[in-house]
Amino acid sequence: MKSFSFVSNLCPLVGLLVLAVTGRAQTAPQPDAPVSVQSIVSAIVAKNPELAFYEAEIAAAKAGRKAAGTRENPELSLDLGRKRVTDAGGMLAGEGTAWAVSLSQTFDWPGRLSLRKAIANHDIALAELGLARFKAALAHRARTLAYGLHAAQERAQAAAEVAQRYQALRELFLARDPGGITPLLETRVIEAQELTLQHRATEAQLDVQAALVELNQLRGLPVDTAITVTDAKPAYRNPPDLETILDTARENNFEFRTAKIELEQQGLVVSLARNEGRPSFTVSPYYSQAKAGDVERTFGVGLSLPLPVSGRSRANVAVAEARRRQAEAAVFVAQRNMEREVINATHRFAAKLAETARWSPEAAARFRDAADLADRHYRLGAVSLATYVELQNSYLEAIDALYETQQEALEAGGALQLLTGLDFKAVETQP
Repeated sequence: MKSFSFVSNLCPLVGLLVLAVTGRAQTAPQPDAPVSVQSIVSAIVAKNPELAFYEAEIAAAKAGRKAAGTRENPELSLDLGRKRVTDAGGMLAGEGTAWAVSLSQTFDWPGRLSLRKAIANHDIALAELGLARFKAALAHRARTLAYGLHAAQERAQAAAEVAQRYQALRELFLARDPGGITPLLETRVIEAQELTLQHRATEAQLDVQAALVELNQLRGLPVDTAITVTDAKPAYRNPPDLETILDTARENNFEFRTAKIELEQQGLVVSLARNEGRPSFTVSPYYSQAKAGDVERTFGVGLSLPLPVSGRSRANVAVAEARRRQAEAAVFVAQRNMEREVINATHRFAAKLAETARWSPEAAARFRDAADLADRHYRLGAVSLATYVELQNSYLEAIDALYETQQEALEAGGALQLLTGLDFKAVETQP
């Protein structure tokens, strides 16, 4: 009877425990679904916090254009005093209040406002070009990091897999009583390989964490946010011929376009400096009244302008001309650097394309199967230790070479597209 009571009391407790465990399993966080490289790139380009800097630069440039197209504010002047009138003998003839009011407006020489607005428009163009350049570089960096994270995860997984094989073999050998020098030496070889592979797996995991931290920073998320990239298989397309690439780069290269816009802007600065050598003039309508016995009223219009006797305007023109010559030299240097970088990037991308073409799509799977096959047959005694170790190391080296080659081709294609602005889809990532 007591045992029945104990079981009756225990059943509700077991039921509550089962419910608690079930509820905890239902509320446990699920792992993040794998995301594609393109979705990561789109999210980073759309939500990167640094975009606010370039957007604010554009807003400031537009505000500067609005300010450049306005005249100076009119100036209101008010004078107040006393007027005393005496006769020839020095006797006071009258005394009263005297006051005057005037309104002055400065007018620039014709064409000056339009030149200032044109210079401000070039500031807007430079700011917008800076935003476009940042977005393009950000997309290239995000794509490289996303694929680099995927490659690091694959390398880390392969290193951990081989390390586990060596660990299992070591535990198997230690469970036996090695009889003779050969089994003992083989055990030591397995232990050494395991230590090496554990270090390699740790380094690969650190590479994963480094790529994850930078990628999350670009996404504006906590650095420890987990992310799994889908199996990204880069598909490469050949770029057009070199002459077409150079012609397009002369139109689209960000640095070269920036130098040309700055040269155009500096030419406008020279025109503005010459225009400012012609003086502005100020128109001042005024009215005054004085009451000292009689009432005197005076009104009229004043005109004033500075006299260009200091030579400052000529000095400003000389400075602007010197800056324009510097801008011309900067355009020449930018074009030369651009052409050199584009040619080198084209050759590098072509070389990486040729290198990736030598890798078959099933290369990684074949090496992995060979390493697994060697592990099984070594346990059966059909494969020597030297062959086993060579196949395991070859598997890891092939995985490293494969992903490194693909990443280098990705970086070369992205760099070429960044230099030229060509949308030839040098590299596409397909899940």
